[in-house]
Amino acid sequence: MLGQIRKVSALCGAAAVGAALLLVPSGTAIAEGPVRVLGYVANNGGGVSVLDTATNTVTNTLVDSGGDSPYGVGVAFDGTRGYITNIRDNTLTVIDTPTNTVDAAVPVGDGPAGVVVSPSGGHVYVSNYRAGTVSVVDAATLTTTETIPVGANADGIAITPNGKRLYVAHDVVGAGTVSVIDTATNTEVGDIPTGNTPTAVAVTPDGAKLLVVNKFSNDVAVVDTASDTVIGRVPVSFIPHGVAISPDGARAYVTNSEGHSLSVVDIAALTTVAQIPVGSRPISVALTPDGSTAYVTNYNSGTLSIVDTATLAVVGSVPVGVHPVGLAIHHVPAAPTKLVAGYAQLQLRLLGFTVRGLDATLTESHTGRPVAGKPITFRTVKGHPLCTAITNSVGKAQCDANVPLLVGVSTLLLGYTASYAGDLTHGRSVAHGRIGLL
Repeated sequence: MLGQIRKVSALCGAAAVGAALLLVPSGTAIAEGPVRVLGYVANNGGGVSVLDTATNTVTNTLVDSGGDSPYGVGVAFDGTRGYITNIRDNTLTVIDTPTNTVDAAVPVGDGPAGVVVSPSGGHVYVSNYRAGTVSVVDAATLTTTETIPVGANADGIAITPNGKRLYVAHDVVGAGTVSVIDTATNTEVGDIPTGNTPTAVAVTPDGAKLLVVNKFSNDVAVVDTASDTVIGRVPVSFIPHGVAISPDGARAYVTNSEGHSLSVVDIAALTTVAQIPVGSRPISVALTPDGSTAYVTNYNSGTLSIVDTATLAVVGSVPVGVHPVGLAIHHVPAAPTKLVAGYAQLQLRLLGFTVRGLDATLTESHTGRPVAGKPITFRTVKGHPLCTAITNSVGKAQCDANVPLLVGVSTLLLGYTASYAGDLTHGRSVAHGRIGLL
């Protein structure tokens, strides 16, 4: 995969660059209720486009901490952390995805390309194309703890659902192989011949099969993971490049970079059931978590093709960055927030009280950035409504409240509760504030 993008870039007069993004747990609890389904598009021309799949619009473009030309994207689990490989910098950039902020850059091997995360979220595995190795990164300390030799042009990478086996494709022209790594010992334990120049790999959700895209064989090899042997091959179109498997494990979606199409493969029957025209030079494909929609990056078109997996038809297109390559789609939870309440003053008035200066400031827990435009509800500690205000540009909401006598001075002097109910982008939070006599 990396080799072909490098050749394409040379033809375009630009240096080829690779990167990969993979979303993984960071230890932050997922917010209750609905969560966003976001796509991350790695553009070979630089930057990562963030796609809102609800509206099919690009909402943000991330700069990967000085890393150039992102290359590929993978996905894992709860979506709260992203990892991007920077092939020029030989680093792994770490992103907090709920807030879309860059947290760190971890040194890895020479030419990092592919990324995958253990099911436990404890380790990140990076294939280093030029070094022919896999870097093992501790997700807690964000340091490379081991380096595994695997062979030339280590490219596509995948892991079994139980986390026991890692598969690495070797993007070498000619009879190609996929390395098998035992993650308990971090050693290579096998080498599977698959076809001419394997570039991308994916494991079915049940872990029973490995699919390998052989770009110069123009086919997909299906491997039985119990025996690590090829049990069938499925012809696709010209120079296949990327692969994604449906959540039910029934179908594989394969991009054909020179066929400008997306092949749909019945994995059990070992047959192609459809070939869907997409944009120019499709590279990667990813599905929404419910499997209803597939998105395809079109390198030359600078777009994503949107494919309805029920009708197997393109239903739309989204402009992204320059030369989009890799793609990930996943649930991304709301960013955790922190609410800090202040001090209000109680003033007696005719037939009641006025509580002046109720206030609370809302920030993101991870970044400390203020959260503007959010409603904060103020109540007594016993739940009596006081007032509601909207946070301003510095995250502060403030209001006064007129309160009837029946609420009682003793209740008011217990203080107040400020609460933010949360939404798709920012999680709920609550704080206690004080009330004193004026």
